[in-house]
Amino acid sequence: MADPVFRQKLKRKLIQIAAFGFTNCHAGNFITGKLYNGKFKEFCTPGLNCYSCPAATVSCPIGSLLAVTGKADLKVSFYVWGFLLAIGAVLGRAVCGFLCPFGLIQDLLGAIPVRKFHLPKVLTYVKYAVLGIFVICVPTVLVIATGHTAPLYCKYICPAGMLEGAVPLLLTHEQLRDSAGTLFWVKLGILIAVIAGSVLVRRFFCKVGCPLGAIYGLLNKVSLYHLTVDKNKCINCGKCAGCCPMDVDPVKHPNSAECIRCGACRAVCPKGAITIGFGSGKKKDAGSEVL
Repeated sequence: MADPVFRQKLKRKLIQIAAFGFTNCHAGNFITGKLYNGKFKEFCTPGLNCYSCPAATVSCPIGSLLAVTGKADLKVSFYVWGFLLAIGAVLGRAVCGFLCPFGLIQDLLGAIPVRKFHLPKVLTYVKYAVLGIFVICVPTVLVIATGHTAPLYCKYICPAGMLEGAVPLLLTHEQLRDSAGTLFWVKLGILIAVIAGSVLVRRFFCKVGCPLGAIYGLLNKVSLYHLTVDKNKCINCGKCAGCCPMDVDPVKHPNSAECIRCGACRAVCPKGAITIGFGSGKKKDAGSEVL
């Protein structure tokens, strides 16, 4: 029988690759320089994946939110918010662990064999500030004050757009390079910092900067797909906390907003005390507070 840790890693990686492939199945567009604008672009992917990536099949939910918010009539995208809340209520941050294209990229960077570091817990709250400031508050205020606004997060911060769209297009289309101004170099610096961070800290951007992770994290505690620890079986060996890419101790915080439900803890548990999935095993206890 195959090692349970290997089986879990293989299963998750296959799901991640399949999700990445569906989300970006128009790779030929990197050669033509065109964007796919078919009917699937009317729908959102659950994970972070730039609308402007030539290979992208569906839209990014953060970009879609900002596109609607940025209009003078101050319409609210009930479709996108409803989609995010529904996905979050069902899966929570399992989206980050299995379905997010940028999550797969971070996992590949994190697999580079160098010493890994741990971030102070306080930095995990930065993503909530990013969500509140750059996705919700500032765009709304600017629209009220000026009648319009650019998608601030996408334009000034998002590393996925740089990695998946701008950089490949500039590398393959010499005629576009003259258009690379100051903003391009600033965002390239952000991308380089995120790449370096993802090599040195597992799931660096998920922990610190992703507004989607912030939304799904808020729903982790109530999501139907959940993690449960049987305290009667647990021997407090610490193996689960030691292998967690998000630096969560699932015994103390099974419903942590940081948990991406990747299943690594379940795979290493020698007593089978950890279960992850849908069903009736969900229960509240004193150790389930959100980090």
